[in-house]
Amino acid sequence: MYLLGYKLPALSSLILWALLWEVVGQLQLTFFVPPFSEVLVTLVGLIPTKAFLNALRVTAYAFWAGVFFAVIIGIPVGILMGKSRLLDELLLPWVNIFLSAPLTALVPVLMVLFGFGTKTVIITTTLFAIWIIILNARAGVRQINRSLVEMARSFGATPTDAFFKIYFWAALPEILGGVRIGVIRAVKGVIIGQLLISIVGFGALFELYSSKFLMAEFWAVLIVLFGLAFVLSEFLGFLERKVSYYAASR
Repeated sequence: MYLLGYKLPALSSLILWALLWEVVGQLQLTFFVPPFSEVLVTLVGLIPTKAFLNALRVTAYAFWAGVFFAVIIGIPVGILMGKSRLLDELLLPWVNIFLSAPLTALVPVLMVLFGFGTKTVIITTTLFAIWIIILNARAGVRQINRSLVEMARSFGATPTDAFFKIYFWAALPEILGGVRIGVIRAVKGVIIGQLLISIVGFGALFELYSSKFLMAEFWAVLIVLFGLAFVLSEFLGFLERKVSYYAASR
């Protein structure tokens, strides 16, 4: 971030928004926005509580399970779509539909099919994340230099060898990019699932604090959620940059 030609330190924009938040809160323009300092004090006191730690455990389990299934299903399907024209023509319209459709509308259907438990929350999280992973893996495979595939065939590589040693590694930058975006979408999916399907985890805390107008606690939990999503996104972005040389050699 630059200001008047000078480069500002990292996270300067976040500090600026925090100061603006503090000013708005101190002016008491609305009860919905308490001072940022009050939210931080509330957060420090909230983290060690049993209710918060239990909510974090439940949410983390559903989130990581949903991301796991999205990755192990989405990457192979995307690679196969990039390899096979027939499979691509069969699946691409459905992938685009689910990617652009409001998946929240499918939650009642999932509740009817799978019940009101954690399993349905995990499925919801997977559905939010998987489609962009599929599309990015497909895009990575379609950009592979065909000479790499022909060379593998000339050396007698089996389809399994080509899948893991050519397609996966050559498409890795796009795959990691899809996983990064999918993780961000999974955060939204797990919270929507916990709010609409079974009021547990962070969803239960949001429901409790909003219904009792405990806005400092509400914003404290929201900051934790945004912070975790930001850290995961930056970590995956770091990995994505580390393997970007594959794109040049591709």
